[in-house]
Amino acid sequence: MIGKLKGTLDEIDEDTCVVDVHGVGYVAHCSTRTLASLPSPGEAVMLFIETYVREDMIRLYGFQTGLEREWFRLLMSNVQGVGAKVALAVLSTLAPADLANAIALRDIAMVSRAPGVGKKVAERIVTELRTKAPAYAGAATGTIGLKQELGEGVAAAPITDAVSALVNLGYSRDIAANAVAAALKSAGEGADASKLIRFGLKELAR
Repeated sequence: MIGKLKGTLDEIDEDTCVVDVHGVGYVAHCSTRTLASLPSPGEAVMLFIETYVREDMIRLYGFQTGLEREWFRLLMSNVQGVGAKVALAVLSTLAPADLANAIALRDIAMVSRAPGVGKKVAERIVTELRTKAPAYAGAATGTIGLKQELGEGVAAAPITDAVSALVNLGYSRDIAANAVAAALKSAGEGADASKLIRFGLKELAR
């Protein structure tokens, strides 16, 4: 099984790239996010690989980071109706941290932005991966607990009210939750909603 490719980028296509490793060209199917991160053809490249083997086919899926590959595996193995095409569509639309945030907040609309992902599939992704998302949150690790509480409706009233107030001002729920999480560190755990809103707005103004 191939777990990583390190070589020279030979070419980039619409949804694949070719990596030349000592004269052998490996075709890797990638998300648009991964393809956009690649260097110019002729330059050195490294991709994390998931090898998919069937009786009639061997296909390589390439990822910019190991965390993106882990999310691909999670989506494929834990969510009914999600195959490689849908998993790549999700990862093309949302970075791993954004996907973890959307699942924690139960933001079905955010997940369903991915091409080919309807409301039912998005709901299954949010439901089936709810308990697994924190372990794969990446850059979102620091705020994922608070977002899960918001998503499950068990967050403290001042936090819920502060997030709602920021959302009403036009911020996304994810951005509002990040601001309130930062405000909690500055204002203290016992801060009321108005203080969290003030501190949250200061964070957003930076």
